[in-house]
Amino acid sequence: MFKRSLILSLLAFAMPALADPPDILNVTVDRQGDLWRFDVTIRHNDSGWDHYADAWRILDPEGEPLGTRNLAHPHTKEQPFTRSLSGVRIPDGMTEVSIQARDSVSGWSPELVTIPLP
Repeated sequence: MFKRSLILSLLAFAMPALADPPDILNVTVDRQGDLWRFDVTIRHNDSGWDHYADAWRILDPEGEPLGTRNLAHPHTKEQPFTRSLSGVRIPDGMTEVSIQARDSVSGWSPELVTIPLP
């Protein structure tokens, strides 16, 4: 029994630790005619090119992407940071969308922030 628990303990130290997902702190939405603009503020413990928040996307209520904002570089010295995505088409009658962030190590976060559309 001791040997098995020692092996399990050693395996736990050998596995890479999963970092916290990017936090979506704020979302503002503005309708511009038939299109929409989203300003999303994110906080993430970017460590450099090896691990950083690298995108966020807008999802419809069924989880289908409506638009993606790729982030081109780490924001190690700018936390939190806000980036925008304009020209997003939202189907008529849709009353809410969700925002999901991604980082370069863990991929898409399981956490969604649901936003009512004005």
